[in-house]
Amino acid sequence: MNYSNIFDSHAHYDDEAFDADRDELLASLPERGVCHVVDCGADLVSSRKAISLAGRYGYFSAAAGIHPECAKDVPADWQAQLEELLADSHIVAVGEIGLDYHFEENAPRDVQRDIFEKQILLANKLRLPVIVHDRDAHGDTMELLRRHRPTGVIHCFSGSVEMASEAVRLGMYLGVGGSVTFKNARVPVEVVKSLPRDRLLLETDCPYLAPVPYRGKRNDSSLIPFVAEKIAEIRGESPQDILNLAKENAETLFRVCKN
Repeated sequence: MNYSNIFDSHAHYDDEAFDADRDELLASLPERGVCHVVDCGADLVSSRKAISLAGRYGYFSAAAGIHPECAKDVPADWQAQLEELLADSHIVAVGEIGLDYHFEENAPRDVQRDIFEKQILLANKLRLPVIVHDRDAHGDTMELLRRHRPTGVIHCFSGSVEMASEAVRLGMYLGVGGSVTFKNARVPVEVVKSLPRDRLLLETDCPYLAPVPYRGKRNDSSLIPFVAEKIAEIRGESPQDILNLAKENAETLFRVCKN
């Protein structure tokens, strides 16, 4: 079946995994049903690349931010540079930002929290949504979201049903990607089952997290229907209805033109 209205709310097409065939791939996605992509930066350099891609492809938007894995390498004037990038007309969010306590080589937790909080405050100042990365840092992530109440999405949501419920109460969206199709995805399945219709976004996080049956291979936006099919199975809805719903939600959050 051919699907339409595929809105990828979180991609990294600036990644080197796409260097060999980026232009060919991105030129082909619209004919495979992809209507919009939000390409997310992870540092100042990749944020500029995301903006450049959004300038070249009409169905792209960009997000700019400092990922927690990049927090230890920021220049002294990173805030000024980031604010300048966020003024670009292709920007729809501050991201990818957040906390990652999984890897010991990442910046110390207090440094991550400081940079995350400053970016939330900047997003609130500029009235932009945030795209939040949360890995093994649920408590601190939720504490900062409670304190500052940004709009935005917790991408690749990995928390409990209870955390999902609180995030929704705070006005956040939840991004769901390939991991919901994995065999061990018990909690993500319960989260998807309980998630209000107006809070669901679909994403790839490409080139990572390709859904079954492509797990372990390079991901791209054309594979989102496999995620939609799994969510439809869980919720007792049709895959195209899930795609339509997620598109509408993403357009609302990112304030991109509806078509």
